[in-house]
Amino acid sequence: MIRSAVVEDVPVIHAMIRELAEYEKVPHEARATPEQLREALFGERPAAFAHIAETQDGEAVGFSVWFLNFSTWRGVHGIYLEDLYVRPGVRGGGYGKALLAELARICVERGYERLEWAVLKWNAPTIAFYESLGARPQDEWSVYRLTDEPLERLGAARG
Repeated sequence: MIRSAVVEDVPVIHAMIRELAEYEKVPHEARATPEQLREALFGERPAAFAHIAETQDGEAVGFSVWFLNFSTWRGVHGIYLEDLYVRPGVRGGGYGKALLAELARICVERGYERLEWAVLKWNAPTIAFYESLGARPQDEWSVYRLTDEPLERLGAARG
């Protein structure tokens, strides 16, 4: 079962974000606090949205966190999937596909024309899963990121 997250899900979302960071071998980079997640997902002006994958007995076993992006070329919004995670013990049970299908449904329903995300190049099982659904890598693009001191330095520049 896939459902929209509610504020009471923040602790389990936070725990699964930590699990995802461990899986991706960068636990030190997962610095978000439950309070930050609560504000981002359920504050006065939510910046992101989340869905929860549950077993039939109501146990949360996966999540997605996403936000809207915008295509200037297509002139419409899309969804950027920030995180998709399914706990190891239930992988292969259809939860990841169900989470993605829910986001695709939202795209179609709202007239969004893209569902995009990034995947680590070493994560072969996940890449194979995404490609089995018809997703294709955008190899002609490279992702760039500014964080920490370089971001602060550029933000302080006055051009």
